[in-house]
Amino acid sequence: MILVIDDHPLFCEALQMTLSETLGQPQIGTAATLETGLDALRSGPMADAIVLDLNLPDVAGLDGLTRLRNMAPGVPVVVVSSMVDDRIIAAVMHAGAAGFVPKHSPREAFVAAIGAALQGGHYTPEGYTPPSATAPDGAERSVIDRLSDLTPQQGRILALVCEGYLNKQIAYELSITETTVKAHVTAILRKLGAQSRTQAVRIANSASFAEILRR
Repeated sequence: MILVIDDHPLFCEALQMTLSETLGQPQIGTAATLETGLDALRSGPMADAIVLDLNLPDVAGLDGLTRLRNMAPGVPVVVVSSMVDDRIIAAVMHAGAAGFVPKHSPREAFVAAIGAALQGGHYTPEGYTPPSATAPDGAERSVIDRLSDLTPQQGRILALVCEGYLNKQIAYELSITETTVKAHVTAILRKLGAQSRTQAVRIANSASFAEILRR
């Protein structure tokens, strides 16, 4: 099953038809929001691949990709977006996406990207040139690097911290002890180089494309 998370019905319908015809996928699920997509993954069956629109009503920056990878760490995610910038593509791929496809691409590009993802490969659009390690966006990628070091459980805990949950509430939500939560929070702060929960939240929230889009 392939899950398409996108809030544009016409795009979802076209992609459903394309994938059914070319990849022989009998089941293409759709979701208009990230939360709906996460609910679909929780209730099963688990998707073989996910197509994620970078700009959803309930998503900011890389948060959607991060939460999907935490929810389904073994499922490849192909990001689609109308925003095409080498720095954005680099950030998306560095955060763990299996591919990036500009929304204006021909259907063959979507087929190639999702086909590669299903085979364990990666896809980037033609003409993409990864920014050099010394490019001005190094600070942005450094944040993504630190966030990528978190384990799936630590990623889930950080997401709840960002939503304002206390340790006791996180423990209840994840069915673990409060002591375990405290240990994970300590590890999260260390990996992010943060001195407090508030600073960790700021670091997590900074992993967005706001600065890139303003340039």
